[in-house]
Amino acid sequence: MARLLTSHGTGSGRQPSRVLALGLLAVLVGLLTGVVGACFRMALTAAEAFRGTVITWAHGQPYGMAIVIGACMTATAIAAFLVRRVVPEAAGSGIPHVEAQLEGEAKPAPLWLIPVKFVGGVLAIGSGLALGREGPSIQMAAGIANMIGRAFRRSISDCRELVAGAAGAGLATAFNAPLAGAVFVLEELVGRFEPRITVVALGASAAAIAVSRLIVGDHHDFIMPVLTSSRLEHIPIYCLLGIFIGVISIVYNRSLLATVAVTDRLNRVPELRAAVIGAGVGVVAWYAPHMVGGGDPITQQALLGVGTLALLPAFFMLRLVLGALSYSAGTPGGLLAPVLVLGAQAGLFAGLAVQALAPVLGIQPEAMAVVGMTAFFVGVVRAPLTGIALVTEMTGSTQLLLPMLAASFSAMAVPTMTGDAPVYTSLRKRVAAPDRSTPS
Repeated sequence: MARLLTSHGTGSGRQPSRVLALGLLAVLVGLLTGVVGACFRMALTAAEAFRGTVITWAHGQPYGMAIVIGACMTATAIAAFLVRRVVPEAAGSGIPHVEAQLEGEAKPAPLWLIPVKFVGGVLAIGSGLALGREGPSIQMAAGIANMIGRAFRRSISDCRELVAGAAGAGLATAFNAPLAGAVFVLEELVGRFEPRITVVALGASAAAIAVSRLIVGDHHDFIMPVLTSSRLEHIPIYCLLGIFIGVISIVYNRSLLATVAVTDRLNRVPELRAAVIGAGVGVVAWYAPHMVGGGDPITQQALLGVGTLALLPAFFMLRLVLGALSYSAGTPGGLLAPVLVLGAQAGLFAGLAVQALAPVLGIQPEAMAVVGMTAFFVGVVRAPLTGIALVTEMTGSTQLLLPMLAASFSAMAVPTMTGDAPVYTSLRKRVAAPDRSTPS
């Protein structure tokens, strides 16, 4: 078995054994990814619960607001310090770095990335930064794949395939979405279908989810109300929703990149920049504790139809600004969970507007929120199959596949026709930039 796993044969007679070896290593990578990803999710849950407890306690103290702001500043500054001093590649989402590694544009990150990404992610997201758990999960998984590939002396091409499969397993673990993880590898990371990569992606995602569900349980991430299948006459409405989402996805991408560039020019000391942003997040946490953090509770409320036409735009703008500032802090943390928050809010707003203007149509605002999540993901990332699979697995809403397709078509067409680049393509260009202190 050891000889099989460390073989490097490239001849046609040895291809079956090579595929088998990669498949076995993919399962091993997936098992380790599942353990790390599940522990990361539990640590984030505990950190966010602790943040809520501290904020509640602080409201009864004479200097409670200063305590909350100071705690947020300290946590984000420590996270930024760990990144700058130990593993600079751990800044930001990590997905652009993984993509650059797969393209041969960046070297694999050192093994220290895994603990730095884990601890830094818990500190940053736990302190209230509007960042997602999927970015750290994916990059830690890639670090595990690099470690396994080197340990079994695999070739460079084999290691890259293991990294791609591991990244999909990381996404699968972060969102409890095994199919989306495998599709993410083929659609976003490698951009093509190859049997070998498919074997690796499926093996890694399946193993990761099996372990993760043993640890954190087997359930959808979001509880959904009863949704009815949309009628054919609703499809034009979902196409219009996609156009609306496509426009705001352009705003999101450009505002994110602009914020990162501006904050980098204003302050090139990562710890100080992170502390200032953490202080701002602390102020928001003091007055509106439910609006900070990764955002799953906000998404859940939107999917249940909780919101008003008057307040949703304000909440959307707050999360948009908070997300861009949080990402520019240079701490570990992803973009996809906050993107789902914004998509659900935008979809719910559109659904409530249609319901108010044309109640005879019978549009469910909750359904529009689900479709909005998908469309916003597609508009920002340009990975429609991944977006549809991800939201379907997270919500269990299979009735909305046709509306998702219609909205994704429009949401992807608008930024594509305007020449707006996918967010990870834009961020990947920063990975190889010299003297980079901004997140990628």
